[in-house]
Amino acid sequence: MVQARAVRVHENGGPEVLKLEDVDVSAPGAGEVLIRQTAIGLNFIDTYIRTGLYPTKLPVTPGFEGAGIIEAVGESVEGFSVGDRVAYPTITGAYATHVCDLAAKVVPIPDGVADEDAAALMMKGMTAWMLLFEIERVMPGDTLLVWAAAGGVGSIVVRWAKALGANVIGVVSTEEKAARVRENGADHVLLQSADIPAEVKALTGGKGVDISIDGVGKDSAMASLKSLRPRGLFITYGNASGPVDPIPPALLNQRGSLMMTRPGLFHFINTPESLARAANAVFGALKVGAIKADIGQRYKLEDIAQAHIDLESRKTVGSTIIQP
Repeated sequence: MVQARAVRVHENGGPEVLKLEDVDVSAPGAGEVLIRQTAIGLNFIDTYIRTGLYPTKLPVTPGFEGAGIIEAVGESVEGFSVGDRVAYPTITGAYATHVCDLAAKVVPIPDGVADEDAAALMMKGMTAWMLLFEIERVMPGDTLLVWAAAGGVGSIVVRWAKALGANVIGVVSTEEKAARVRENGADHVLLQSADIPAEVKALTGGKGVDISIDGVGKDSAMASLKSLRPRGLFITYGNASGPVDPIPPALLNQRGSLMMTRPGLFHFINTPESLARAANAVFGALKVGAIKADIGQRYKLEDIAQAHIDLESRKTVGSTIIQP
């Protein structure tokens, strides 16, 4: 048993329901590892757990992404030892000083990669990998519309898509964020307050984009659909502005036989083999400079409520690290 500190949610609500408490973490059982955390990633899905948009049994500790050092291993654990640096994208309860879960959920951090960078790239980097490679492989010359292009996932998608030879149109909420997205290599950057479909059609000679990668949700869904070329692909992967309203299948037909998907990363890394493949892709892209962690801000664990406030008000840029 280890004495730890963890953020707990006893009732759904705003950031004020996030409470830092003393907790006991059990010693690792068979197949498990105990990790002393060095960095925790902040993601929008954490706010969905807090608010109840994604119903979860309470009380709950939010967070899914982090990095740290193995302090103990359970029976039958192979490939990991005490002292190893590891990271993970799908361990529930990451807002804590320690976590204990299956060794099959963690990956080793390569030499030369900082713990904070690994934590920032687990869920967000693997989501970018899913969006660019697993749903439909992005090819050189494809034109992408990337919403929230200065955010944690968006900033990785922009750089990685450019490395793949795609044309990228980013959408952001402020001029400050637009400058950041241009630095990441986007061909064009639009402010969300503009008439996005009209701007996109002007930039593409009236054709529209091949793929819209949309983590904004409710506020951007129709603009995404209207920005696509016939038989284009609408990937809605987040709910930053709320869940997308129902879209009649007939509307996809009317707009040119559009395709639409609502993926979840957990379905793409649900085996040790697929998790390792995703990690290899992300760390490989980091090594060759195709992506970077792009950490825009850091918060202490006791300041987690402010981190949620800033994330939901779109004050953050790039990835956010929580320091345990």
